[in-house]
Amino acid sequence: MQLMSSVTQGPYYLDGALVRKDITEGKSGVPLTLRLTVVDATDGCTPVPGAAVEIWHCDAWGYYSGYTTANPGGSAPAESEDGSTADDNTYLRGYQIANANGVVKFETIIPGWYTPRTCHIHLKVHTGGEKEDGTYEGGKVNFTGQLFFADEVAESVFALEPYSKHTGSYTKLDDDMVYDGGGAAGGLLTLEPVHKKDPSKGYKGFLTLGIDPDAENTGAGSGGGGGTPPSGAPAPSSSSS
Repeated sequence: MQLMSSVTQGPYYLDGALVRKDITEGKSGVPLTLRLTVVDATDGCTPVPGAAVEIWHCDAWGYYSGYTTANPGGSAPAESEDGSTADDNTYLRGYQIANANGVVKFETIIPGWYTPRTCHIHLKVHTGGEKEDGTYEGGKVNFTGQLFFADEVAESVFALEPYSKHTGSYTKLDDDMVYDGGGAAGGLLTLEPVHKKDPSKGYKGFLTLGIDPDAENTGAGSGGGGGTPPSGAPAPSSSSS
């Protein structure tokens, strides 16, 4: 197992995500059960129990909670009719704490897309902190990365409701500014359909994350790769880094 490739955290990070398995908050889309295993790539790939895995991603139309006025590109319905409180939402963000085998599981949806990025999930692995007031505090960020979806899976999902209401030019993996073509080491998920002939039933996604528990990589300030939509990313209503 080699070290995972660290990349930028992008422009849509928010502090204070909740520790929870189901991060959907009512957002509709094709179900995704995500099973991630954190191992120490510097020590024989032994599990890293207690590691906190944090993920965040856009909804089916390309919007992120906390940044709902950022245009996802193409043509998409508005994220919310009530612009005054739309950025107070925390959907599709959360932490899980790894068990004794280094495993975390999330229940979410397959993300949509936004210009100029391919379909992806952002991820950080933290160690040394603890759960406090429903979130994760302290410690350090060992790894910042992104998870990716095979083009054929993404395209079959994007043909379904509600994804199909977002039209425009979707960026494939080979054309993405962040994905390095490295397969699993570059964050490409192994995806299994719940029902082979019906993608609307959802997918199970798997990946082993090889990290260095002594390293620190926040992903902040990394050059490029964030994929700011055409209108830019306005400041969120809550604190961000």
